Amino acid sequence: MMKDPYTKDIERVEVEHKEEYQATDSSIAAANAIKYTAYIILFFGFLYFLFQYILPML
Repeated sequence: MMKDPYTKDIERVEVEHKEEYQATDSSIAAANAIKYTAYIILFFGFLYFLFQYILPML
C-alpha cells in the first residue's frame, strides 16, 4: 500500500543500537594469558616425558 503524499504523517523509524566491545578488554587479555600458560605447561610436560621416559629407551 502506498503512502498518500498529501498527508503529514510522521514515519517512525527505529534505530538499532549495537554495543561494540573493544578488543583490549581485560577479560580477553586474562583469558589469553590463561590459555597460553596452559600451552606452555603442556609443552614442558611433553618435553619432560620425552627426556625422562623415551630417550633413555634409545
